[in-house]
Amino acid sequence: MYVLNTLGRFVANFIKYKDLLFELVKKDIQLKYRNSVLGVLWSMLNPLLMTIVISIVFMTLFKSDIAYFPAYVMAGRIIYQFFAESTDFALASIQANSSLIRKIYVPKYFFPLSRICSSFVTTLIALVPFVLLMVVMGVPFQWTSLLFFIPLFYLFGISVGVGLLLSSIYVFFKDTKYLYSVFLTIIMYLSPIFYPASIIPEKFLLFIQFNPLFIIMEMFRDMVLYGSLPSALDHLVSILYMIVFGAVGLMVFYKSQDRFIYYL
Repeated sequence: MYVLNTLGRFVANFIKYKDLLFELVKKDIQLKYRNSVLGVLWSMLNPLLMTIVISIVFMTLFKSDIAYFPAYVMAGRIIYQFFAESTDFALASIQANSSLIRKIYVPKYFFPLSRICSSFVTTLIALVPFVLLMVVMGVPFQWTSLLFFIPLFYLFGISVGVGLLLSSIYVFFKDTKYLYSVFLTIIMYLSPIFYPASIIPEKFLLFIQFNPLFIIMEMFRDMVLYGSLPSALDHLVSILYMIVFGAVGLMVFYKSQDRFIYYL
């Protein structure tokens, strides 16, 4: 009963302030592209340019034989870029809005959530050049491509949990930002962005699969590029990651949010 009452209050509070969340998302997008000539167009050019560079290097120097390799790389880049950008953006969200938090009541979780949502919007924009690249490369359309939102939904849930966790820790421990940048670099190399999972030695594969981006990248590519459906186990593991990261992030955030004001 207590859980249901708490959930009911949470939903009612969210509905009451939903317009504020929308404004925060809009503000975050405007802030991201402030003083930028290309603006939102950069969200489409960035993954495309990185894909071109990586594809040239690996297709000429390393002779990659992955089917539709440029699209393979771009799919991995989009997944990684969303996770890295959204969680890093959310990390300092409480600190960045300290003046507002000190003046009026605002649901504090809105600040990291708005930054995750704004990054998700720019990620959806980045899918436009990805689709164009698929057309140019002659990737056959598969009905499974219409399910692309499923792995993105899993990734969004995981990112929200990680963002809440990081934003609450950063208030008390400012070195979190530097440590997390190192962590993101490690995650990038542990994710099959520009190499196939098949080259990973069996003894390391199980360890690398603990990286939540690994399974989501494979799921996204299988659906969009290769027309195959992920196994039920893949869905269960992804849902488990969402629940674990979400629960931990929410618990740490709610346990510590009352003390934020003393460190802002």
